[in-house]
Amino acid sequence: MTTQQRPNIYFFNPTCEYAVANGTTSWQPNRLLQKMEEDLGMLPLFFAKPHDIVLVKKLPTEKFLQKLKMQGISLPRFVLLEEALKYKLNGEKLNRLMPWGWSPVAHKLLEPLKSSCSVPFQHSPVFKWQPGDRELYSKKFGLQILRKTLPQLPPEKILPPSMLPEVVSNKREMETLIDRWGKLMVKAPWSSSGRGLQPITKTPVVPKVWEKLKGIVNDQGYAVAEPLLDKVMDMSLQFELKQGKVAFLGKRIFLTDKKGQYQGNFLKSKPADVSPEELQFARELPHLLKEPLVKTIESSPLAKNYEGFFGVDTLLFRDISGQLRVNPCLEINVRQNMGLLSLQLEKLLAPKSSGLFKTFYQKGKPFATFVREMQANHPLKLKDGKIESGFFALTETNDDALFGAYILTD
Repeated sequence: MTTQQRPNIYFFNPTCEYAVANGTTSWQPNRLLQKMEEDLGMLPLFFAKPHDIVLVKKLPTEKFLQKLKMQGISLPRFVLLEEALKYKLNGEKLNRLMPWGWSPVAHKLLEPLKSSCSVPFQHSPVFKWQPGDRELYSKKFGLQILRKTLPQLPPEKILPPSMLPEVVSNKREMETLIDRWGKLMVKAPWSSSGRGLQPITKTPVVPKVWEKLKGIVNDQGYAVAEPLLDKVMDMSLQFELKQGKVAFLGKRIFLTDKKGQYQGNFLKSKPADVSPEELQFARELPHLLKEPLVKTIESSPLAKNYEGFFGVDTLLFRDISGQLRVNPCLEINVRQNMGLLSLQLEKLLAPKSSGLFKTFYQKGKPFATFVREMQANHPLKLKDGKIESGFFALTETNDDALFGAYILTD
C-alpha cells in the first residue's frame, strides 16, 4: 500500500487554541464547548477522501449519512474516537494525523495512533509538539508577520504604521493607546472565532471591562491592542504549508457580529451593503497580498516548524479620510478553519447559485427545531444533484444536538 492509499485521520477540535494557551496535556474545554465539538464533529468529512477516517465522539445516524450520499457527497469512514484510540484502529497502517488544530492535548490524545503513521509524517514538524510551537499560534506571531509584510506593500493601500497593533500587559499601557487611538479592540493572544475579544468604545472605561482585560493578561501573560477601525469587510486568505513552501488556496469573505465573533462564510456571494468600489478593492487584494505574505511566512519559524493548512485574516477598512485600506494580517489561524471548509462547501452549490455557510447555536433551542423551521421556510431545490436554493443541514439533526452547521442558498 502506498502512502497515498493509507487513510488520513481527521478529528474536529476547534478549542485547540485554548489548549495551546494552557500549555498542558490535561486541559479540557468546558462542557458547552465539549458539546460543540461533539455536535460538529462530522465537519472534517468535507476535507476527507472516501478511504480516510473521521474520528467522532458520536457516530452519525445511517439516515443522515444517506441524506448526504443523495447529495452526491462521498463519505469517509466514521469511527468512534474512544474505540479508535483504545484499539489503535486495529493496527491499520495510516498516513497522516490531521486534527483541526495541533496542541499539546491533541498530541497526547492521538499518541496511540502515531506509530502506525507513514514515515513522511513521522519526519514532519507536526509529529511532535515542540516548546517553541506555542508562540506560532499567538496573536503576537501574527503581529510579527504583519510588521515584516507591510514594507513590501504600497503604503497608500495598507494599515499606516501609526496604527500598528501593540502588545500590552497593564492598564497604563492600554490607557496610553486609548489616548492615541480613541477606540480599541483588545485581544487575547490565544483564542479563536472572535472569542477573547474586548472592544473599548467608551471612556472612562467601566470597571467590568478592566476586570475582563486584567483576566486576559493574568491568564495568558499579555494582550494585543489595536485601533478599532471603520470596518468594510472581513476576508481570509487560505494557504497550505508543505516542506517549507506555501501554496495559496483561495480567498474567503466571512461574517462577524458587532463583537467580532465569527458568524459564517459567504459562498459565491458577497455582503449586501458593499459598494462596487469596495468590491473591486476586495477582488484585487489576493493579487496584492499573496506574494508578500508567502515570502514573509516562508522565511519565518512557521515554515520550519509547521506543516498543514492555515488562514490569514485580513480586514478591509476606511481611514479617517474615507480611503479604502487593508490590514493584510489581522491574525493567522494555524489550523484548519471555517474559511477553508467553505472552499469545499462551494462545490455543493449549482453553478449559478450563491449563499451562506453558517454555524448554529441558540441557548435553549435544539438544532433539530431550527432545522424543521428552516426546511419549512426554505425548501431545498436541487439541479443536477447540486444545491440550487434552500436550506441544507451539514451536521446531524437529532434532538440532542445543540450546535449545527448548514448552508442557506438564495
